[in-house]
Amino acid sequence: MKLLLVVLAAALGLAVAGLAAWSARSDGDAPTATRAAAVKPAQVARAVTTSGLIHHLRELEAIADESGDTRAAGSGGYDRSVEYVFATLRAAGYDPKLQRFSVRASREVRPTTLERVAPEPERLQRGRDFVLLEYSGSGRVTAPVAPVDAAGTTSGCEDTDFAGFPDGAIALMRRGGCFFAVKAENAEAAGAAAALVYNEGGPGRESPISATLVRPAIGIPVLGLSNDLGEELAAGTSATFRVNADVDNSALPTANVIAELPGRADDGVVLLGAHLDSVAAGPGINDNGSGVAAVLEAAVQLRRLRARPERSIRFAFWAAEELGLKGSRAYAESLDDPDEISAVLNLDMIGSPNYARLVYEGEDPIEGAFRNWFEARELPVETVALAGRSDHAPFADLGIPTGGLFTGADEPKTVPEEQLFGGEAGEAHDACYHQACDGLANVDRAVLSQMADAAAAVALELAGP
Repeated sequence: MKLLLVVLAAALGLAVAGLAAWSARSDGDAPTATRAAAVKPAQVARAVTTSGLIHHLRELEAIADESGDTRAAGSGGYDRSVEYVFATLRAAGYDPKLQRFSVRASREVRPTTLERVAPEPERLQRGRDFVLLEYSGSGRVTAPVAPVDAAGTTSGCEDTDFAGFPDGAIALMRRGGCFFAVKAENAEAAGAAAALVYNEGGPGRESPISATLVRPAIGIPVLGLSNDLGEELAAGTSATFRVNADVDNSALPTANVIAELPGRADDGVVLLGAHLDSVAAGPGINDNGSGVAAVLEAAVQLRRLRARPERSIRFAFWAAEELGLKGSRAYAESLDDPDEISAVLNLDMIGSPNYARLVYEGEDPIEGAFRNWFEARELPVETVALAGRSDHAPFADLGIPTGGLFTGADEPKTVPEEQLFGGEAGEAHDACYHQACDGLANVDRAVLSQMADAAAAVALELAGP
């Protein structure tokens, strides 16, 4: 592989205190691969404990607390998350590496403001009423708000939605039907000076949604609004608003963290991964500290058990997933021979409080292995087709078999899911999705433990214990 994998470097601004002691350890001090018998999948599942998982989540939440309540790519919180994962892997006996690359990340030069100028002046509250979308453009705009098919389910998704749109107005659109970036690009092309996209109002979709515009090419400010504010503007009399956004979308260095448990034969690699970054709006403890904790604890316990499977198991912690799968795509594109990866298992949100126990729809043996694991423990599951929504997608594009686990985001739980898993139908699987409330209290510990056990066991099973 043509990977630029290096140890922690000053360019990332990562702390190096204490690494000298680790680097002084000889290879002979690491756990040996000598075993009386092969480690079984059930053994590693038992070794992955709830307390171990929660320890990692507490550490990630503390990092966010000390870093402006975020662990977003390009932030100090993300760099400290890298430090924590790197140090934990190193202490367990791995030789972790960093794959460095640059990513464009939105940083507000000064806090974004949104004000109603007329008919009744009001300064709106960030977080409660609005958020800035990732990769928004900059601008200082005072203009009337013009709804764009705001009651429709595909508001702003077609350029024809903007027929008669007043040049220089602020476009108001409803979430749904297409990517946020499509709405923003259509608004800009129609002559909008700024764009506001309000949440659709379903369960868990009332607050402003923190989202990414995927690519930093939008030249106008783009904000997400709460459903209440959006509905008011869509239904009310004409209003004039002032938007002030000063955004830096320049490139910043970031890194994936990679470690590997060597196998006994050169016969493919099983890759178990999760994205390490959060959105800018919150600490990201379910999304995706939960997946990170599961991958990290699997790595620690497999090393502690001195496992040496037939195939190597590679552990990956991806950067900048929330900015458009940047880290996993950089890694996938760096592979000399994609066929060396025999399976990719992705963990993204596996502790949702109103959970559904979901297995990625995909090819066997991955989906079948997960189904068998849960069935043997009388834990019902359903399948979910996530397409390109998480870090398995760049590998699937290369024809590599992929699978994974998921417990739901801000979509409402269905009645059949309530009957199967309990919880509350009609309410979001995770009402704190992409919000500041996504802390440790937002994680269901029981389902997190079940999903983490399954991930570790299936990874070892596919590697050939």
